Amino acid sequence: MVTIRRIDKQALAKSDNPIFIGDVFRQGLTEGLSKQLSVAVVSFPNGARNVFHTHAGDQVLIVTEGEGIIASETEEFQVTAGDVAIIPAGERHWHGARPGKSMTHLSIAATQ
Repeated sequence: MVTIRRIDKQALAKSDNPIFIGDVFRQGLTEGLSKQLSVAVVSFPNGARNVFHTHAGDQVLIVTEGEGIIASETEEFQVTAGDVAIIPAGERHWHGARPGKSMTHLSIAATQ
């Protein structure tokens, strides 16, 4: 059965996940619907980000608003709305808003 979920800024809830530095807001789009994919809207206000981490499968980040940074252990990439990052499984990385800016992205990853 096909399910349609609408991205809704009002549905963004503050995340208590310790992976985040600063206040980060999230709307899960696949909870209870997919056992294989995790899709979420993640909003990083002024300078908020996450810590270095990895994923068991590839991750795709689609920047939908603002200005941010997506970084590996060796490189930092400045990103803006419309940019798409593909992060290979096992790659240590972090992502978030640039200082003084905010960023929202769609995160697509295999469930872990």
